[in-house]
Order: sequence, then structure tokens, then C-alpha cells
Amino acid sequence: MLGAREINKRVSNRSKRLLPNPEEGVEMLSRVISFDEVVKTSIETFRNTFGTDPDVASCAPGRVNLIGEHVDYNDGFVLPMALQMATVIVGRRNGTESSCNVVTCTDGIQEDSRRAQFDSSAIAKGSPKWLNYVKGVMFHYRQPVPGFDAVIHTNVPVGSGLSSSAALEVSTLTFLEQLTGQRAGSGSAADSAKICQRAEHTFANVPCGIMDQLIAIGGRADHALLIDCRSLDTEPIPFAATGQLAVLICNSSVKHELSSSEYPVRRKQCQDALKLMGLASYRDATLDHLKALENANEVLVRRARHVITEIRRTAEAATALKANDFVKMGQLMTESHRSLSEDFDVSCHELDLLVEATLAARGVLGTRMTGGGFGGCTVTLLERSALADVVKEVDTIYSRKTGGKYRARFYLAEPSDGTRPIDLSQYLG
Repeated sequence: MLGAREINKRVSNRSKRLLPNPEEGVEMLSRVISFDEVVKTSIETFRNTFGTDPDVASCAPGRVNLIGEHVDYNDGFVLPMALQMATVIVGRRNGTESSCNVVTCTDGIQEDSRRAQFDSSAIAKGSPKWLNYVKGVMFHYRQPVPGFDAVIHTNVPVGSGLSSSAALEVSTLTFLEQLTGQRAGSGSAADSAKICQRAEHTFANVPCGIMDQLIAIGGRADHALLIDCRSLDTEPIPFAATGQLAVLICNSSVKHELSSSEYPVRRKQCQDALKLMGLASYRDATLDHLKALENANEVLVRRARHVITEIRRTAEAATALKANDFVKMGQLMTESHRSLSEDFDVSCHELDLLVEATLAARGVLGTRMTGGGFGGCTVTLLERSALADVVKEVDTIYSRKTGGKYRARFYLAEPSDGTRPIDLSQYLG
């Protein structure tokens, strides 16, 4: 394995030649349909369903959070990057005042729930569940929306902790802006993110933070995004892990539903601990403040300790990333997982198995669970030359230790752009 100085030196030169195909020779990486395939399938489905071509289209990416977990709703710092995987919406006005017809091509949705109709002038949450994310954004958009037909498709793995929900919300908002010609709120990234966050709170019943929506809006190719979740200020940070290094996502294949999990419980525990410490924000907290919890439930101590240390780790990770100190970055990622598993209790047996197996592999700089937890994915920073061996070794160990019940899926992550309209002219003809 390369030493810290060698690794950091070899990845610091961003002008070097990149590998022509980063997945070449890694047969065990899971295939994800390409962005072009997603758009083409959406157009074809729209034609077959509505008998015409769409004239409006949008997309928004999934994300992987490098570090800063469960601190976005605690005024912390987070450091995600937008993924090359995205949710696409194509559509057009249908000539009605408010009749909306929406079809989804998303995997895992039952056939009888793939198409839905509703009235944009009388929006209410209901069934199917996937449509509530669309309805929620429309409700909080606060602009008249004419009747339209639309098709939704995605290559973001659903239920894996890569924020397929925020990708749908943000793509919906961009679609509405294109459809109506009206910007949402002030048009700022923060305002747009708040609209989508409120949609998830009120229509999906998930009290999420704002990280997922902000990165889906503000992502930039070849950058991670440092987000201050108190001020909502963002700072793109060049991320040179595209030459000698790679970012690997490993899906545990254990799915989770945040709205029915421990997520709301964790949020309340954090606020209870903050109140007992006599503070208004975790940004003002230090480990010394934990003394105020001496007589409190030990669980609250652990929850607060995670938040305080995770905010500090994320700030240190941003500094390391700016300095191309990827060894330090990897160490902080691993420390983050330990805290999430032991103090915040949002990991699970399968995620811990993945982290353990990954850390034992040669060429790994650091790894952690990413996303809300209770299943989903890990994110790993590793030497690109070790990619094939790491994937093979982790796959073998994970399958064996779960008794064959779960089979991991692996994806290379590429820092990508945020939401945007799609020019359909290159696809139609």
C-alpha cells in the first residue's frame, strides 16, 4: 500500500490523464442503466402512454455523503457529493386546467400503482406513496400548475440511502419551473431546498434535514459540497479522487423506510440532549458540555457525543480534502462509522459487516455507513488499483457472513452536477 505522502502527492495533480474506463476489469460492479437510457426510456414510455412527445424535462441526482451523518438537522456541517445517478421527469402540458397524469418507471413499484391521476388545484397526500413526493413539492411550490402529463424514471437505487427521495423532489421542482416558467420562491438554492424539505416533512412524514435537497440542487462535477446546515452556506471543494483513488459505494441490499424507523426518535433525542445542556445549537457545543448530562439517560449522552464529534470530524475532513490529504480523510470516515454504530446506533449488523470486511482489504483508506442508516450503503475511499480486489473480497466475505441472505452491490461514485433542465432535442427525432 502507498504511504500517506505518496498517495496524497499522486492524486494532487488534477491534470494527469484519467483512466478511459474506470470500471474496466471490475466485473463485479453492479450495472446501472445509463443516464441516456433513463431519458430514452422515459420518452418512449411517454409516447406509448400519451401518444405524443414530451417537451419539458428535468433531472436531479442522488447523493452520497462522504461524512457528516445525522448532523444536518443539528446545525452541523455535512460533506456530500452529487452522483452520476439521477431521477428524470419528462412531460408536457395536456391542455386541461388542472388534471395531472403521472407514470413512474421506477423499479419495485407494483404495476397497478405505476400510474396516477390527481388535480393540481386540490392536492392531498394519499396513495400511491411515491406520488406524495411529487404532490408535496407541488403543494409547497405555491404557484398555479396547469394540467400536465409526465413520466418519471430513475437509476438511483431506491431505499439504499442514496437519497432517491430528494432526487425526485428536486427534479419535480425543476420540472415545475420549466413547465410554468415561474421560479420557486426567490430562486435561491436554499429556498428551493426548503420547499423540497417541507414536501418530505409534510407529505412523506419524514423529518429529514436539508442536506439531501441542497446537494441535489448545488452539486458540481468533480467537487464535493461542504454545507453549513445552520446558515445554509455552501462551498464546493475540488475532489481529485478520480485518478489514483476511487469512491466506492456498496449497497448492503438491506432496505429501510425512514418514516417507520428510528429516525424521528434520534432527532428528538438530539433535541432533548441539547436542551439539557442549556444550548441553542450543537455548533456551540463541546465535549465539556456533556457534563451537563451526567444525570440524564446514558443514551442522550451518546447521541450528543456523536453529533458534537461528527461536526468536528466533518470540518476536519473539509480541510483535509482541500489539502488533498486523502489518508486523513479516510481516517475520519472510519471514525465516523464507529461513532454512528456505537454512539448513534443507526448502523446494523450488515453495515458493520461491510465496514469490517472493507477495512481488512488492501488499498482501503477509510469507509463508513452513509445515509440514514438501518441498512443502505457504505462509502469507501480506496486506491483505484485495488478496486477489483476490494470488490471481490468484500463480496465474498459479506455473502458468507450473512449466510447468503444478502448479496452486496457495488457502484463507482463520480462527483456530478446538480439539478438541471434536459435538452430533449438531442433525444427526439
